[in-house]
Amino acid sequence: MSAQKLDLSLYGVLVAAGILVPLLAPAFTSQMAILWLMVLMAVTWDMTGGQMGYNSLGNIAFFGIGMYASAVVQIGIVYDVAEYTAAFGAIKVDFTVEQYWTGLLLGIGFGGVVATVFALIIGPFMLGLRGPYFAIGTLGLAVAVAELVSGWSYVGGGSGISMPVFPGEAASGSQVFYVLLFVLAILAHVVIRAIYKTRFGLAINAIRDDEDKAEAMGIHTTRYKVTAWMVPAFFMGMAGAVFGNMSGFIEPLEVAFPTATFGIFMVAMALLGGKGTVWGPVLGAILFHIVKEVTWTHLLGWQWVALGAIIIINIVYFQQGILGWAQDRWPSLFGVTVDEKTTRTGQAEAAK
Repeated sequence: MSAQKLDLSLYGVLVAAGILVPLLAPAFTSQMAILWLMVLMAVTWDMTGGQMGYNSLGNIAFFGIGMYASAVVQIGIVYDVAEYTAAFGAIKVDFTVEQYWTGLLLGIGFGGVVATVFALIIGPFMLGLRGPYFAIGTLGLAVAVAELVSGWSYVGGGSGISMPVFPGEAASGSQVFYVLLFVLAILAHVVIRAIYKTRFGLAINAIRDDEDKAEAMGIHTTRYKVTAWMVPAFFMGMAGAVFGNMSGFIEPLEVAFPTATFGIFMVAMALLGGKGTVWGPVLGAILFHIVKEVTWTHLLGWQWVALGAIIIINIVYFQQGILGWAQDRWPSLFGVTVDEKTTRTGQAEAAK
């Protein structure tokens, strides 16, 4: 089977699962919505961390920024945001159906745009760092943004914001947010996969392999690096907007900028499936989410131990991830051509 047919088959499986699972098991709609959110997070993180080699620990900042940007738009087109979020409850809130849907659609788009603009502004500074300095720097960025929002009374500060209530039954709301996250996850993967097939994909791979040589060859590395940070920011911002509405209430530390959970999960999922591969982050997200939900249900109190053990084993003993290991073992299945002569020469030199 060619790589193109294999990709189409996998997309077919994902779309079929995305359509059938909520119909066959409607009680698990919310869990499945989170699964698609996990897929989106892992896939977008891998563009920077896997394909370009810049391991970001702060992509969760885009998620939270998109969430708050969306909330400001959704509320701001009807009420004064400062009065709406005032601790003493300055106004009586009542969104019509039309106001809700208009605000939701505008908010999702605005969330993606604001997160992208933020990545564009902060990117040249952050991406001047390399290796562990970049990872720590992005982690500090996410923490700093969360703290700044916590102290910004206009958006409710640490008290958070109650989002507009979905105009319908709760089950219908779950289905709507499920569809939105499902579409965003598939769209993100299709777009990012298409980008990898262009010169842009080759350029960020060259940066990962040797940035100095890539720059010496004429590649404008800063431009490519910033762009490779903006694309994930766009999708993460929109996902944050949807998740904020799905939660119904947003606050800085646990919902909008949860660095210790979603912020780490997206890295762990890409590593588990195989970072730097097209389908590895998808596989890793699915497996990680299933394990997370099973341990949450059956190992209550030990769920963090189980997830921590998976991450440690993955990083210490299995850094290639599942698809990375499979690609090395059976390269022809992934369309990779191995130069046997070069390989034998390299092995002989290593033996010497």
